[in-house]
Amino acid sequence: MKRIRFFVNGKQKTVDCPPAKPLLDVLREDLGLTGSKECCGKGECGSCSVFIGNEVICSCLVLVGQIENESVITIEEIGLTENMDIVQEAFIEEGATQCGYCTPGIIVAAKSFLNDIDHVPTVNEIKTALGGNLCRCTGYQKIISAIQSAARNKFAISGET
Repeated sequence: MKRIRFFVNGKQKTVDCPPAKPLLDVLREDLGLTGSKECCGKGECGSCSVFIGNEVICSCLVLVGQIENESVITIEEIGLTENMDIVQEAFIEEGATQCGYCTPGIIVAAKSFLNDIDHVPTVNEIKTALGGNLCRCTGYQKIISAIQSAARNKFAISGET
């Protein structure tokens, strides 16, 4: 056991656990943040994606001992029902979820992608951006439409092109 301090969603957290415990398990079991999901446990599906710093990472692959003093942002910080992000709103409007298991990870990836672009993305750009995320239900078309809609909304709100 080790006392490990890090930041989650802007708040300092301290956990007493083995440093080799996966971050995903700490988030879900120790901190009660169940938005990130475990599907594969091997970093292949992206369902457990979170931000560590400014990078999107599969939290099932990161050991909590590796993130001491780091900042983690989960889907809960991106938005909740009463305070949804434009990506989340677009997913609802476009019907881009089915079982919803992959949705938190895809929204994290989409949020990161939209933070880095200055235009409404093409289908191929979105497919590339979501390359680390697997959805077994939707066929991706509505996800792609939702991300394009979120981009249009982002640029309409900000007054960008």
